Amino acid sequence: MKAAVNVLWILLSLLGAFALAHVTGAINPTEKVNGLWLVVAAGCIYVLAYRFYGRWLARQVVELNNQHVTPAVRLNDGVNFHPTNKVVLFGHHFAAIAGAGPLLGPVLAAQFGFLPGFLWLVIGAVLAGAVQDFIILVASMRRNGRSLPEIAHDELGSVTGTATAVAVLFIVVVALAGLGFAVVNALFHNAWGTFTIAMTIPIGFMMGFYLQKFRPGAVMEVSILGVVLLIAAVLFGRVVAQSSYGGLFEFDKPALVWLLAGYGFLASVLPGWMLLVPRGYLSTFMKLGVVFLLGFGVILMAPTIEMPRVTAFAGGGGPIIPGTLFPFLFITIACGAVSGFHSLVSSGTTPKMIEQESQAVVGYAAMLLESFVGVMALIAASVLIPGDYLAINTTLGADVLTAMGFAPVRIAELSQMVEVDVAGRPGGAVSLAVGMASIFAALPGMAGLMAYWYQFALVFEALFILTTIDTGTRVARYLIQEMAGRVYAPFRRMNWWPGVLLSSSLVVGAWAYLIGTGNISTIWPMFGAANQLLGTLALCIGTTVLIKMWKSSYLWVTVVPMFFVGTITLTGSYEMFWMFLKKAGTLAAEQSFPLYLDAVLVAAVAILGILVLSDSMRQWYGYLVLKKPFTSSEVVVTAGGGSAGRVQTAIRLDEEKGFKLPHGTGCC
Repeated sequence: MKAAVNVLWILLSLLGAFALAHVTGAINPTEKVNGLWLVVAAGCIYVLAYRFYGRWLARQVVELNNQHVTPAVRLNDGVNFHPTNKVVLFGHHFAAIAGAGPLLGPVLAAQFGFLPGFLWLVIGAVLAGAVQDFIILVASMRRNGRSLPEIAHDELGSVTGTATAVAVLFIVVVALAGLGFAVVNALFHNAWGTFTIAMTIPIGFMMGFYLQKFRPGAVMEVSILGVVLLIAAVLFGRVVAQSSYGGLFEFDKPALVWLLAGYGFLASVLPGWMLLVPRGYLSTFMKLGVVFLLGFGVILMAPTIEMPRVTAFAGGGGPIIPGTLFPFLFITIACGAVSGFHSLVSSGTTPKMIEQESQAVVGYAAMLLESFVGVMALIAASVLIPGDYLAINTTLGADVLTAMGFAPVRIAELSQMVEVDVAGRPGGAVSLAVGMASIFAALPGMAGLMAYWYQFALVFEALFILTTIDTGTRVARYLIQEMAGRVYAPFRRMNWWPGVLLSSSLVVGAWAYLIGTGNISTIWPMFGAANQLLGTLALCIGTTVLIKMWKSSYLWVTVVPMFFVGTITLTGSYEMFWMFLKKAGTLAAEQSFPLYLDAVLVAAVAILGILVLSDSMRQWYGYLVLKKPFTSSEVVVTAGGGSAGRVQTAIRLDEEKGFKLPHGTGCC
């Protein structure tokens, strides 16, 4: 049996290598690539990585042990801490980390060609993103579910802890601006799409009240009702758009920014069960269903990739992202390969739901699935003719694009097919929706329904984005209240209305201002750099955790990706800083202010990164070279006596290695 399994792994490896050879051009380099090869290559690599690298990390590096009693069991309160079925746990964790980043980043990065983005999505996820998510999840699980800033403060001190908290706040605000920008560009003068998205708000309210007040526990009923109403909203949206009421749902960009800000404020201050949770629950159905439907479409139709492997924009000067392939490809893709955002989830709700330590591998597996989402988005964008792709994602005219060597071919036909003028709608969302609709419409029996598929794809993307906006705004509000509470104690009370309203207004005002004054060429690279910074910080904190677990021989698993991602962040921040200053110098004073502000924010990202890395390396030198003693906030509790009700604290005290218990009542 073992020999047969080994043969299966060998065959899977050979299939993955053969598919990857087609993708990279090692086989048939002059022919266009079939999208199916990208799916096969990525799928094989993910399965092999999970089976071998993920398993090795779990067994050898962090040594998951089901004899350890997790916080979900030990601190079970039925609210924040509660053991969860492993399948439900995986679904929750994936839904929490899978925002709009893996959808939009790879689409925008297709400007450089499909090959660099594909390689970074797959390799980056396996060696960096999934490692970060997994290590931070284990670290939080063994520290009573503490958050990333709290772990940083406990393990690295107040300097790094404070820097991490500030970085998290900054990153959340910039990320919300980047994602909100994509929604605004997708919905302006699009009555069909605006109506459908608007209807998800009353649908969310209805689901929340139905489950909370009218029929508690009727999850199946409310699920069916929500999905049916969502589909009805998509179908009825066309009727509304073509009626005399269509003008009520046609807005220009400034109006949409105000409406989006109003929604974000509302979702931040209302009770979670009323809008936040039902909207997130509804989006989970859309996320998983559409991703697997898209994968099925690619496998069945095997579409041809029209985008070159590498374009002329690899050297810089691209109309979407102006920088060079390095570092801007990595910054642009952001969440699909490594995402600092994930560390907030891995140290948030998920570690409080793990019943057995072995279930923590969901941290590694869910990141691989998100990377697969990114690959599917890249395929959907790359099946478009390059000139059409650029015509959608830029505001440049056909003559300018033709002079660049990328003449639009079917842009007028595509606009007619989806019943919306798709030209000049940057942000990635529209081109992704057009690509997805093209694949769906090619399925048997779907011809002539491309307009519906287009709006359905937009709803799919918008649910991703709006879920991130309402959750992110609430997270940022919590951070502001926590930091303000150090100055004025009432802010620490999360239900203190003056604090709730003021902090929510500050967060919403900040990201709405960035949307209103920026563009995709400035906002998305800033988001990518900030997100990669947080990834660097998470890997840095993970390295410290490994040192304090006496795993210094395995530090390379976090140090290597940390330095690579850190180099990307600092290089990109340096280039963006001077790019913003140079562009601001050519504009009038009132137009240049937003760019000067962007330059200051980017500089703040770089300074925070350097501060945290330098302080951490100083401490690592003391622990590893000078053999200084250290304390650890790790909590290790093992089941004793064979009774589930008995637990005993098992803490190793090794004076020779310099391990000391924290002062006070101990770390448990």
